[in-house]
Amino acid sequence: MLVAADIGNTNIVLAIFDDGRFVNSWRVYTDAKKTSDEYFVVFNALFREGGVKAGDVSSAIISSVVPNLTRSVEKNLRRLFSVSPLIITHDVETGLVKDSIPAELGSDLLCNLSYAHNQHPDKDVLVVDFGTALTLSAVDKEGKVVGCSIAPGLVTAVNALFGSTAQLPQVELKVPEKAMGRDSQTSIRAGIMMGYAGLVESMIKRTEEEMATELYVIATGGLSQTISPLIPRINELNPYHTLCGLDLIARLNRS
Repeated sequence: MLVAADIGNTNIVLAIFDDGRFVNSWRVYTDAKKTSDEYFVVFNALFREGGVKAGDVSSAIISSVVPNLTRSVEKNLRRLFSVSPLIITHDVETGLVKDSIPAELGSDLLCNLSYAHNQHPDKDVLVVDFGTALTLSAVDKEGKVVGCSIAPGLVTAVNALFGSTAQLPQVELKVPEKAMGRDSQTSIRAGIMMGYAGLVESMIKRTEEEMATELYVIATGGLSQTISPLIPRINELNPYHTLCGLDLIARLNRS
């Protein structure tokens, strides 16, 4: 079995894959103040409750956009499973054209594009990731990384609105019935959900114009299932797309 760890700004997602098959996953709140020992207790409890034994795991891989936590997670996976995790960098094999990968492209986006190209090698693909940040990244059918765009994520936008205003409430994000609300909660839902749907649709259109091609659009990330009904251009919804990219890269780099 493979343990995959996706260290994000909001959550650390731990997943188990068995010969390329997704088995289970868990989310742990990202907290840079936690010690390595505190994370060990949490990880150990989650894996134990999930029935994952040390002898079941033969390899591990880590994608991280929080450098301060990378070594802590690596240390704990070594401690739990006696494995040496592969840490994703631009030097690992991804199935993409290495010379086309931007120097500052995050490892999570590298996973997204690697898996997108692997699954759809005959298509130009755009991956929309609804995470802490909203990212849209593109790869062409030759495996060349076109680039990416980044905006605040939906929850980030809501939190900024809530934290900067005196009278607007914190709201649950769900699809609104109308574009114009008549109370604060429905008004915020309409503005955020429909506004971001329009943003994504516009960026898809602009990227297609720049690339002079029709894109195959994949949505992933925490709120992808919630907002996808508002975005007709989405061709595929896969909440585990990034994790599958981790598993793919692990398999591509086995010696």
